[in-house]
Amino acid sequence: MFGTLIDYWHLTGDSSYNDATMQAMVHQAGTTKDFMPKNQTRTEGNDDQGFWAMAAMTAAENKFPDPPKEDAQWLAVAQAVFNQYVLRWDAADCKGGMRWQIFQFNNGWNYKNSISNGCFFNVASRLHRYTGNTTYGEWATKVFEWHQTINLITPDYGVHDGITIDLDGTCSRIDKLEWSYNAGIFLHGAAAMYNATRETKWKNAVDGILKHTTEKFFRNGVVFEQFCEEGKVCNNDQQSFKGYLLRWLAATTQLVPETFNTIKPLLEKSGTAAASVCIGSADPIKYKGPQGSACGYSWLAPGKFDGFVAVGAMMNALDAIMYNLVAKAAPPVTAKEGGTSKGDPSAGSGGTEDPTKLKPLTTADKVGAGIITMLFVVGALGSTAFMLLDLK
Repeated sequence: MFGTLIDYWHLTGDSSYNDATMQAMVHQAGTTKDFMPKNQTRTEGNDDQGFWAMAAMTAAENKFPDPPKEDAQWLAVAQAVFNQYVLRWDAADCKGGMRWQIFQFNNGWNYKNSISNGCFFNVASRLHRYTGNTTYGEWATKVFEWHQTINLITPDYGVHDGITIDLDGTCSRIDKLEWSYNAGIFLHGAAAMYNATRETKWKNAVDGILKHTTEKFFRNGVVFEQFCEEGKVCNNDQQSFKGYLLRWLAATTQLVPETFNTIKPLLEKSGTAAASVCIGSADPIKYKGPQGSACGYSWLAPGKFDGFVAVGAMMNALDAIMYNLVAKAAPPVTAKEGGTSKGDPSAGSGGTEDPTKLKPLTTADKVGAGIITMLFVVGALGSTAFMLLDLK
């Protein structure tokens, strides 16, 4: 959502939501300035952290107002996440890749999914373009080639969901479901790499993913989530995926202008279809906006509100409409060409603290424990004495 709001400001010039966006971004960066805040860390996954990092990169690239110097800076916090991703790269299982989860006590620890590694690829690609540092580009290449080697990216550039680490350490079970945001995140990252390097392999990746995406996730030019939308079984997370795809399609036109003529009609038709269904009235408890303005989730039947009311559906509709302004927006900047965000290449290199780890006992802790123990002993003796007196 905050990535969308940063783009909204960039595309429209409306700064109404800038203060709230900056407050949220700085708050979620946490005291460690790596998007591992104490209110989320225990259950946070690599993909969760990655979406915040991508929002920070968008802020740096779009010259969103910089926070006060004492707070997390957009470029530095994205670099912190990148450095932590490097530390989490697991070469022992499946020949590489990051796990879905950061901590092994969370469900999904034994799964290496494309969206988490896609976040790694996307952030690394954009850091390479923004800073010119080849280390970021080398990691981006490593992540992308691992996906191809393990067959999570197919020869025709389909992107499968992920691969399971079996108990015996083998990795033979691929979840072949394709989701729109997996395609989009790799498309945008490949576009950033091509923009930075002009290498043919990245242009081939852009063209291949774009072709596969238009065939898989669009019907009559309108974006849809092909696996779950028609059956009305998309969960809350899945209902937001196609909005991310539209974001990354629009961003790709800025990085690889040759794609504009292919992508622009998709944005136009999707935006028109989305606007046509923003006519719904919904339960006022679920929807706080004016009645008759709720946007449904599916746009395959223009003018028909499907009754779905959620943050993802509303965000998707905003995305579909506003990204049609992309041709009038300034392209993403780099550190050498207009960027103002301050970086810190070593940020986050200390790793991530395990939230279940017990802190070392201090002298004060030991004294306090001794006092509490003494009080328990005295209390127990007093109770025993009282019971003995009562028995007499």
